[in-house]
Amino acid sequence: MNTDKIALVTGANKGIGKEIARQLGQAGFTVLVGSRDLARGELAVKELLADGLDAVGIQLEVTDEKSVRTAAAQVESTYGRLDVLVNNAAIIPTGDDAASRIETGVLRSAFETNVIGLVGVTQALLPLLRKADRARIVNLSTSLASFAQVGDPESRMSTVLTLGYNSSKAAVNMVTVMLANELRETGILVNAADPGNCATDMGGWDAARTPAEGAAVAVRLATLGEDGPTGEVYAEEGRLPW
Repeated sequence: MNTDKIALVTGANKGIGKEIARQLGQAGFTVLVGSRDLARGELAVKELLADGLDAVGIQLEVTDEKSVRTAAAQVESTYGRLDVLVNNAAIIPTGDDAASRIETGVLRSAFETNVIGLVGVTQALLPLLRKADRARIVNLSTSLASFAQVGDPESRMSTVLTLGYNSSKAAVNMVTVMLANELRETGILVNAADPGNCATDMGGWDAARTPAEGAAVAVRLATLGEDGPTGEVYAEEGRLPW
């Protein structure tokens, strides 16, 4: 069994996910680069290996139960445990829109990936996280899931009309809180990270923040000490208002 700390990042073949993998690798983790398309994941792995990091590709489509089970079995047979799970994979579905206009199928697709997929991956890997010493779970969230910010008509967040993304990420916050409560006595800390609007396929390449800057808060939560918080959402500037 590999004795290094093991971290799995979903959706890690590009963008913020790849930068989370990179920074965890720099912190000494063996990083499992989860990606829906294994070939694309292997390209990211090649890049990380060239930087001297310990990275391994793993095929993981979060909405495919068979893929999730296979990935969990692969982690178990190779490493026997998992120290960090970062649920990064998410979508803003094509056609995401205001509450008065969004098609129900579009809304459903957002929840399938962003919430149901996240829960399925977490459930599959939780037995391996329980085997680790003080494991950490980090779910990627957003300021667009903050009731305080979106509910403020003076906030830019109130003008973003993507009900599928916003509401599914608000559900991720609730998953985070409920799982943290459930695991509170185990030493496993569960938090959510808001990376901010970064220059990625999802955030738009004209965004001010880099993927590396966005990744930093998730990595900080993934490497919390024993006395770290649990059941909270953090952005770079601190705790995010609910």
